[in-house]
Amino acid sequence: MTATAGPRPSSPPALAAGPAPGRARLFAVLAGLYVAQAIPSYLIAAALPPIMREAGVSRAAIGSLSLLFLPLVLKFLWAPVVDRVRPFARAHRAGWVIVTQLGVIACLLALVPFGPTQVGPIMAVGFLASLLISTQDIATDGYAVKQLRAEDRPVGNAIQGGSVALGVVVGGTLGLVLYHRVGWTWMLLTLAAASTLPLAAALAMREGDPAPEAGARRPSVGAFLRRREVRSILWVALTYRVSEGLVKAMEGPYLVDAGVPLDRIGYLSGVAATTAGLAGSVVAAVLVRRLGTAATLGLLGLLRTLCFGLFAAHALGLVAGHGPLFGAAGFQTLIRYMEIVALYSLFMAAASAGQPGTDFTVLACAQLVVYLAGSLVSGKLADLFGYGALFGLAALLSGAATAATVGLLRRAGREAAG
Repeated sequence: MTATAGPRPSSPPALAAGPAPGRARLFAVLAGLYVAQAIPSYLIAAALPPIMREAGVSRAAIGSLSLLFLPLVLKFLWAPVVDRVRPFARAHRAGWVIVTQLGVIACLLALVPFGPTQVGPIMAVGFLASLLISTQDIATDGYAVKQLRAEDRPVGNAIQGGSVALGVVVGGTLGLVLYHRVGWTWMLLTLAAASTLPLAAALAMREGDPAPEAGARRPSVGAFLRRREVRSILWVALTYRVSEGLVKAMEGPYLVDAGVPLDRIGYLSGVAATTAGLAGSVVAAVLVRRLGTAATLGLLGLLRTLCFGLFAAHALGLVAGHGPLFGAAGFQTLIRYMEIVALYSLFMAAASAGQPGTDFTVLACAQLVVYLAGSLVSGKLADLFGYGALFGLAALLSGAATAATVGLLRRAGREAAG
């Protein structure tokens, strides 16, 4: 990592300890593991909001779906348990993935009796699914941090971005298209069946970390917070994405209110995920390696601010037609996938060898806190002030957060160099 990317952690060499699988095999396993999380996540995040809006559910109720991602913000509380406890004697993180994925499939099947207007049951079952997804995420991220070499982290996170893109296609795009053509029940049954396929990745995981010895220091959030060198990175996690929840939570509903049909919204998200998402992940990996994290995040933040400004201009009637709107939505997807690569490479570099899942999870949760906060108030703000004011506020916050992030990382880099 370059000096501008933040302080160098003291323990990266230890992360590669143990018999790591071959690079190609490792990358394939990571792809499958992240697809497993992305399918149900983007059914909730990308497909359900426009489906529910078309069915007549209020924007405020749709905004409350963001509560389903509360476990993704709070998962740092039980991350030390996942780092410490083995569900099966010979399968530590693989055991967690298998158990939680089976639970997620059961949750998808449990939604079948309900329709898109049944907000209460959707919230209850969805919250349980989110608990399982977030626990699986801890195990997967811990496995990635343990197995990826320092030079492979940008590539590994690009694979994660590409896997998430595939999950968007299956959980989001396919979900919308199936609902449009065959209805609620067959949509859920199809996605439940698709969610069984990534279990093969869990069975292919190879773990070399031994069981902790008696008297060994237990993983904890406190141990992470006591590390002075990661505090600047924690502040980056808490500021960089402060504007995104405001836009993302209302993007689908805004497209519906702008007169875009559901199936076209589904195709739009799918094309954006498979093109902008995949390409963005690859480009971001190259940018991080050549420019460093600070410069990459600065560039992406500037482009994101311009994108949000275009949303605001369209909502205020300054820009007309669906073409600019589709362009802004697709470009926002490109930026978001590039951010994943840059931020998560930074988080992986900051994780320690003794508790990789916990350290990475603390940082991942921190960046989700501000995202969730924006998502929760987005519907209310849109109802009170309109889409134009909502997207304009997001553009202002995006610019401020970008400047703060670049300053924090550059200052941390100077301190590490000194």
